[in-house]
Amino acid sequence: MITELERAEIERAERLYRVKVAMQKTLLMILMVFSIVAAIITVFPFVWSAILATHDRSTIFGGGIPLYIGDHLGANYDKLMEMLPFWRAMANSFFIAVMGTSVSLLFCSLGGYAFGVYEFKGKNALFSFMLATMMIPPVVGLIPFYLIVKMLGLLDTLTSVWLPFTATPFGIFLVRQYVVSSIPKELLEAAKLDGAGEFRTYWSVVLPLLKPSLATLGIVQFVFFWNNFLTPLIALNSQEKYVVTLALRSIQNNPNAPWGAVMLGTTIAILPLLVFYMFASKRIIAGLTSGAVKT
Repeated sequence: MITELERAEIERAERLYRVKVAMQKTLLMILMVFSIVAAIITVFPFVWSAILATHDRSTIFGGGIPLYIGDHLGANYDKLMEMLPFWRAMANSFFIAVMGTSVSLLFCSLGGYAFGVYEFKGKNALFSFMLATMMIPPVVGLIPFYLIVKMLGLLDTLTSVWLPFTATPFGIFLVRQYVVSSIPKELLEAAKLDGAGEFRTYWSVVLPLLKPSLATLGIVQFVFFWNNFLTPLIALNSQEKYVVTLALRSIQNNPNAPWGAVMLGTTIAILPLLVFYMFASKRIIAGLTSGAVKT
């Protein structure tokens, strides 16, 4: 038989459980609403730029926010092609992004592998100094960058936009952390016992295992090179060598800039990043979290 005291305890426990469930549901609903609002705020600028690409200048600045699709898409495209070699700029951006990302993966994987595996004098001090450079604002190095590029004869070349940013401290740090946490030293010793040299061990044994971290680094570097604006602004002078960010900015210098054409170019320039992110977003998370938990 259940006593009155026990029955009261059971009822009290049930009430607490119902309150807990109600609070959890309320919190979940608040989080869902917050997530939806945050998603709308994030996506709205991209959707709005696509909508503005279908309007002319008078409609854009006519007052209010046009949230309907206009009928000036063709005219804006013709104006965009008339004012600058847009597709040439897109090709330049794609070339810079692909070349810079590819070489960056090679250099950063080599540097991260060296810091993660080898022991040499001054290793910790050099690694700490490299990490400390990440705290320096990039704008501080613009003048030295210009002087070095000019001295090397790379001014007004596409090489000057991607080559100086291939061996990045972040990339070396990312690969080094992955090597330390996920590449067993026994595997490296086994490769050496089988007669593999240093480079062969790196190329045939370690590099295939670095795919998660290299995928993450590749995505970060590709987005960086594609969105880069300050470096092309300083290093490039010829319009036929403009990247898409600099080309679109050059139109805005016109007092009567055709903002519909600018928005169309901006929307087209965003599309490769959106497609790239759709296919690579899972690899970003996998690369950043791989090796974080040891089993």
